Amino acid sequence: MDASAAGTGATAARAEAVLSRLQLLVTRKLDGLLQGDYVGLLPGPGSEAGESREYRPGDDVRRMDWPVTARTTTPHVRRTVADRELETWLAVDLSASLDFGTGRWLKRDLVVAAVAAVAHLTVRGGNRIGAVVGTGTGTTAGPTAGRSRFGRRARTAAGPEPTPGAVRRLPARSGRKEAHGLLRAVAGTEIRPGRSDLGALVDMLNRPPRRRGVAVVISDFLAPPQQWGRPLRKLAVRHDVLAIEVVDPVELELPDAGVLELVDPETGGLHEVQTADPRLRRRYAEAAAAGRAAIDAELRAAGAAHLRLRTDSDWLLDIVRFVAAQRHARTRGTTR
Repeated sequence: MDASAAGTGATAARAEAVLSRLQLLVTRKLDGLLQGDYVGLLPGPGSEAGESREYRPGDDVRRMDWPVTARTTTPHVRRTVADRELETWLAVDLSASLDFGTGRWLKRDLVVAAVAAVAHLTVRGGNRIGAVVGTGTGTTAGPTAGRSRFGRRARTAAGPEPTPGAVRRLPARSGRKEAHGLLRAVAGTEIRPGRSDLGALVDMLNRPPRRRGVAVVISDFLAPPQQWGRPLRKLAVRHDVLAIEVVDPVELELPDAGVLELVDPETGGLHEVQTADPRLRRRYAEAAAAGRAAIDAELRAAGAAHLRLRTDSDWLLDIVRFVAAQRHARTRGTTR
């Protein structure tokens, strides 16, 4: 067996192991922690117009039925009916930067976990779920392998601009068996060197136009915000948008670990960094904080809900807290 076949087999075995753990975690623990019937990660009252009734203190004023109020001279609100079939589309970014992690998980593992959670929470009642998956082109401008003293492949910002990656479309289907097939396809996708075009990936959810539903973008959002911000705002005009950001703690703050050899898996750029320098660590932390602030601002401008998953924390508990907070916000008449 040659090296490429052995690598493919190892990737498939790892994907199967991850899926086996997720089946236990998601199907049992998520149902146990989230009581009640959740339509999805963004539960809401529905969008289809229903009957009108008299206004009561505490009702959302944005649902006022002004024609009925004018005719009866009594304030009325319009009830909404939840769609019985919800269509959810995922934009899954599997750039080479996802093949990294210094915590309990690789960032790639968190992406697969997020897909599993979204599928589990939206596949009920005949709901359909589909995805577009983007990855690198498989070519870089330099070496494609390297490791830090943490034993994981590390990332730097330097290096030539990578070419956009390839995109795979998985059609929307209903049923748990089909959702599991989608999850298996995402988990089995090979992460190749290079960077996917996150903006183009998000824009694929706008074409062809679909009826109102839920759009979920899963990425580390390391691409410049100006690349994906406009497509995301366009997507949010018609759909409820959830952005799931996967983060490793080393991307936020460098540890004091002496000299590290850092390799950018997207470009192959290799650098040695002296992490014992406190001024370097401070500048790194400031730059990382500024980058995350720019991501937060762009997501807020698009009106997208934002869930951040870290490789060093309990992703399942983070998802449960997020869904519970969304439900609480909706019942109080707020959108985010």
